[in-house]
Amino acid sequence: MSSRTLPLLFINLGGEMLYILDQRLRAQNIPADKAKKVMNDIITTMFNKKFLEELFKPQELYSKKALRTVFDRLAHASIMRLNQASMDKLYDLMTMAFKYQVLLCPRAKDILLVSFNHMDAIKDFVKDTPSVLSQVDETYKQLIEMYTPLSSGEFQLIRQTLLIFFQDMHIRVSIFLKDKVQNSNGRFVLPISGPVPHGTHIPGLIRMFSCNGEEVKRLQFRNGGNYTGVLREGSFEMFGERVIKLGTNMYSVSRPVETHMSGTSKNSAQKKSVNTAPNPLAKEELNMLARLMGGMEVQKPGNADSGFRVNLFATDEEEDASGITTNPGSIPGYVAAGYDRETHCPSVVRVKRGFDSPGCSCPIAL
Repeated sequence: MSSRTLPLLFINLGGEMLYILDQRLRAQNIPADKAKKVMNDIITTMFNKKFLEELFKPQELYSKKALRTVFDRLAHASIMRLNQASMDKLYDLMTMAFKYQVLLCPRAKDILLVSFNHMDAIKDFVKDTPSVLSQVDETYKQLIEMYTPLSSGEFQLIRQTLLIFFQDMHIRVSIFLKDKVQNSNGRFVLPISGPVPHGTHIPGLIRMFSCNGEEVKRLQFRNGGNYTGVLREGSFEMFGERVIKLGTNMYSVSRPVETHMSGTSKNSAQKKSVNTAPNPLAKEELNMLARLMGGMEVQKPGNADSGFRVNLFATDEEEDASGITTNPGSIPGYVAAGYDRETHCPSVVRVKRGFDSPGCSCPIAL
């Protein structure tokens, strides 16, 4: 497991969240000033200096439940309020999009280019707000400083760490299903065509060498695909062409954004029993989570009238009938952060107080 994976996971998931929110704010014809405020508030919180200082420290990934708690708080950093089903759907889309990008990266190192695509888009969201833009630029510099010196082996370890994190997530997404890059069981289809990774050759040739390093024989074989020559390498600088399109905004064209849970996931989500047994690792993990989230400064809206509704579903009734819920007690081995957490861990009280925005009580169905 790589101890350098968490910043990339957070930034890429955050980028996907911003893509989705931007698309839905536009689709719902939310006034431009309110939409801009939502995006700016979330990005300001996401790139808070103290928060990122904790984030960039070498550490193992948090559990899925703990990371979900971070994004729950981040999504509520502005005047929006999402109900449970909406937040579930948002998080499903975020995680499956980034999982797809990690799987399809030509090289492990290209995960950094995917991250830069997200960062470029985030910069564009706040290009008219210099104070927020400077926060994003500072994070950009940190990413370049931390990750560009890493070897191919270290990037491979980061990629494997991400794949282990995503390995049991098989949520169907309509965009991927329609593009035939995802099967009905929620698993992605890996292509056997297209350009090969930078620095490699098209498969189909075996070269044999003598003990002296001289080539003595060549054998050709069918590679079973339709591969083309390598693309030029993308830029790993703050400004430049990334070449690969993974990590760009797939919602820029108006398309439905729906998720369909697999049968196993749906049955798990519909369980009513709650496991109230305390997790021995909960206190330690939540203390770490409190330190990570403690630097986030949440913009508190002035009054409840400033709220508005955003809906990923056609109607609230359709959302209620979908049955997409998350039962923290049904996930063994993870922190049940939603149940009796204030009683058992005072640090979570600080997190809760720091992120709750009582000024806006209206729920938003995303």
